[in-house]
Amino acid sequence: MKVFGLDFNTVDYILLGTLLVLFLAQIYWYARYMCAPARKMRKSRKSKVESQKTAETPGVTVVLCAHNEAYNISNYLQALLTQDYPEYEVIVVDDGSEDETRAMIERYMVHDERLHMTFVPYGARVGSTKKLALTLAAKAAKYDYLLLTDADCVPESNQWIRTMMAGFEEVQSDKVQSTKDLVLGFSPYFIEKGHVNRLIRFDTLFNGLHYLGDALCGHPYMGVGRNLAYRKSLFFESGGFTHSMTSKAGDDDLFVNHLATKTNTAVVVTPESYMWSLPKRTMKEWIQQKRRHLSVSPNYRWGTKIRLLMEPLTRGLFYAAVLYVVVSYQLSVVSLAALGLFLLRWMIQTMILNISARKMGMKRFCMASVLWFDVTLPLVNLWMLIVPKRKNTKW
Repeated sequence: MKVFGLDFNTVDYILLGTLLVLFLAQIYWYARYMCAPARKMRKSRKSKVESQKTAETPGVTVVLCAHNEAYNISNYLQALLTQDYPEYEVIVVDDGSEDETRAMIERYMVHDERLHMTFVPYGARVGSTKKLALTLAAKAAKYDYLLLTDADCVPESNQWIRTMMAGFEEVQSDKVQSTKDLVLGFSPYFIEKGHVNRLIRFDTLFNGLHYLGDALCGHPYMGVGRNLAYRKSLFFESGGFTHSMTSKAGDDDLFVNHLATKTNTAVVVTPESYMWSLPKRTMKEWIQQKRRHLSVSPNYRWGTKIRLLMEPLTRGLFYAAVLYVVVSYQLSVVSLAALGLFLLRWMIQTMILNISARKMGMKRFCMASVLWFDVTLPLVNLWMLIVPKRKNTKW
């Protein structure tokens, strides 16, 4: 059959139709989910910090666990103790540190009564000492709101607590009511030189847009413990980490996956709410961290696993189809059409990621980096899931 003077057979139609469907599936996913955080930021372009100062400010307990974190505590703890929020405390859980962590915390405690310390009993025989540490902190917490971070993190501003706590509130009938149980925040990594840092920042941006976008569209499935808040009552009423005790990791994403719903979860992506973190310096360290996070994904809800599979599946099939058409048809109209769809997706993807990166205060990525990471990261993730890892008792 001739279309616009060109000969097309049934196979050509099937290939082009398949490519078009895969292309549209990818564009829909980017436009709906990956753009959702940027859309939310655009709606709240003007900072709400001033208006939040007149809203209710319930007490909150900031929790961080520390294992040999003396250096980071000396550099970053002060930022948590100088937050512009009227009623809060900070609990640091010492998880068997062998350096000056405890002494460093005690020095700060002398000057600030809001700072408290507890510790994981030496030799505790549990599957995850970090989950035990968080449980101990929750029991010791004075307030019903728990705001989690890590010792190697520093907030973007002194409005971090205020903006994260605003996520619990919702306007109903012109009244501000506290209706949420979980608040998801964003935690980027510091910008440094080198390919490993670019890889980590791209992976963090992509995953951040993914889980925040899904939550904004009514499908929350995970959060990161570097910037996560929830009610203490929710923690204990749900049994804490009892549903994930078989896994060493999962103190953040499995907890959220188990309890988050479209009605009880909020997302905060204002710049004041960001919690910056120190990235891993070597590929080996990043792989260990990544494998630990991926190890809990088989325990996600089935609905979550199916949703998470759809994007990389359509992405992989799209790349495979484009490659097959280009190799098989060489310089033909069909192969040129396939290349056109490939280039269009690449340009749209780069634009969306870089717009989001700019809004989130992150460095943008060149098109070559976007393509390289877009192809290799799913393969790396697949390899980590398939190849067994050595046992590691560290969190």
